[in-house]
Amino acid sequence: MTGLRRLISKFICCSTPPLAENQYSYSQVKKITNNFNKVHGKGGFGVIYHGVLRREQVAVKMLNRASVYDIQQFTKEVHDFVEVRHNNLVRLIGYCDEGEHLALIYEFVGNGNLQDHLSGMFGTVLSWERRLKIIIGVAEGLAYLHRDLRVLHRYVKPTNILLDETFEAKLADFGMSRSFPTDPNTQASNKIYVKPGREPYVDSEYFSSNRLTEASDIYSFGIVLLEMITNQPVVDVKRESPHIAMWFNLEVAKGDALEVVDSRLNGDFEPNSVRKTMEIARACAGRSVPSMSQVVVELNECLTLEMARAR
Repeated sequence: MTGLRRLISKFICCSTPPLAENQYSYSQVKKITNNFNKVHGKGGFGVIYHGVLRREQVAVKMLNRASVYDIQQFTKEVHDFVEVRHNNLVRLIGYCDEGEHLALIYEFVGNGNLQDHLSGMFGTVLSWERRLKIIIGVAEGLAYLHRDLRVLHRYVKPTNILLDETFEAKLADFGMSRSFPTDPNTQASNKIYVKPGREPYVDSEYFSSNRLTEASDIYSFGIVLLEMITNQPVVDVKRESPHIAMWFNLEVAKGDALEVVDSRLNGDFEPNSVRKTMEIARACAGRSVPSMSQVVVELNECLTLEMARAR
């Protein structure tokens, strides 16, 4: 009887409707996470817990309230983004804003992130074809944010690229983005709070303008693309040029560009597919960046070359 009651209680708490549309109380969040029983991960904004909501697995990110500098803007963005549906964006389900407790509730994406898989944490090496499919998904998610929502992601990096069980990429943390300003003199909504040298995915030009743009996301994407190609750390003080963008350009200038490709691939790729992907990465991390929609088209051409080789 006790077991039956526990089962019924668990079903009820996981099926509890929100207080208002997409808003949950702190007590509901505790029930959803089984009193924060299982930590799923840790990010720059807080701890992420595994939970169950209406029989669906979810990820609950408990935020450090001090890191959210505009609660009203935060709440507005949650209501905006909770309606967003795209295959390559992690779905935002709801939020909690009660006293000192602030949380975001996302769909659960349980196959790790791109950083985990590139590092070999799971004991396997991503093939070149799979890498291309993953990065195309990222590009499509960013293109949708830029083109259809007019929103900057601001935090494009491998740890924010989650993979589902089919290895489809899903961009996380876009809910902390800020909309493009309609007033060119409005800069507050396009700032991030990092120090020069502390965030290697941020274009150095940001620190002179103090203003993020669409090109900022594209630069970050280019750095991720270089990581995917080379499996090299973004910053390595032991290299001649510590940052990956400068190091990559120097290495390519020395000889065959294919020499810097992740050695674990053992040459199992179509050379022209890789070279074209390198050109895209250099363009994104350069000064005259392409649009993300253009990047999607060009990366699909790279995938076509690789799939033709495989066939």
